[in-house]
Amino acid sequence: MPEPNASNAQSRLGFLDWARGLAAILMLQGHVFHSFTRTDLRQQDVFILSQFVGGMPPAIFLFLTGITLAFLMESRERQGVATWGRVKASLRRAFYLGTLAVLFRLQLWFFAYPQSDWNSMFRVDILNCMGFGIAFLSVMAVFTTRERVRLGAILGMAIAGVSPLISLLDTASVHPFLRNYFVPGAESFSFFPWGAFLAFGLSAGSIIRLVPAPDLHRVMQWGAWLGITLIVSAQYFSYLPYSIYPKSEFWLNSPALVLIKLGVILLLVAFAYLWNTYVSGGWSWVRQLGSTSLLIYWVHTELVYGRWLGQWKETLSTPQTVAASAAVIALMLGVSVVQSRWSEVREWFTKMLPPPVPEVE
Repeated sequence: MPEPNASNAQSRLGFLDWARGLAAILMLQGHVFHSFTRTDLRQQDVFILSQFVGGMPPAIFLFLTGITLAFLMESRERQGVATWGRVKASLRRAFYLGTLAVLFRLQLWFFAYPQSDWNSMFRVDILNCMGFGIAFLSVMAVFTTRERVRLGAILGMAIAGVSPLISLLDTASVHPFLRNYFVPGAESFSFFPWGAFLAFGLSAGSIIRLVPAPDLHRVMQWGAWLGITLIVSAQYFSYLPYSIYPKSEFWLNSPALVLIKLGVILLLVAFAYLWNTYVSGGWSWVRQLGSTSLLIYWVHTELVYGRWLGQWKETLSTPQTVAASAAVIALMLGVSVVQSRWSEVREWFTKMLPPPVPEVE
């Protein structure tokens, strides 16, 4: 295997930002197609493919969030922080993301006023799922990093495995906001089954922390083989004419779909590592997007689904939508660069301003 380039990333974990950036690109194009493509073109292959690949980013973001959660727990453990202190550190991150989720929904509602629906404030978005899921997984901080490798994988399988059963519960008397946090639904990111990706990420992040840097490439190779195995095996079992569940919807709560997506994520992460370690050098626009993915998510949602470009919604042809996707991606890249280099941008603007006029005494 060739020697890795020393200048291709700021750290050996830069590939995680690259994977996050690729997820952001898939998300941006998927949302642009969903918002602007003409309704009579939505049965064409291009739109269907766009929405299919656009369904992967939430799982990728959750998996990578689980990895960073594992890093947080491992760092507190290495620093000798007491058990309750490690749990509190995870809960603080959960509270941070939960607060952002509330502010995000509030901002969308405020910017759309008076056409906005107050009920939209109760939608369980991916930020809600992240906050709740991290709070749920914070108890994993009481274990060692080595134990979290096994426990995270088991918990991920358990969350995915019980998701069809959660859908069968009678929750008619439960408030929709609370129900959407737990019961799988097409319009919400419920903990079942989406929380499984957080747990799987927790396991993967613990492995990354335990493996010495020179051996990380072997972990990525095994991860890629595991990804292929999961995709083939889960797809095979999903086609069987019988099921252990009384009722299961493949695109909503199927454990097979969770494992297929997990397999794709493992292949993506392995490719990101290979690309960033042995091919890519210097600055990467994909990695740049990944380093500010939360800001990109927030800004583009308002831009694409808000009133700013309302006159073009559901009016564009396929080529026009492709061009719009490229334009939105380029714009978000600009936003990302400005955010990352804000101090430089502010200094540049300060130099461009005319000098103050001296006061005449």
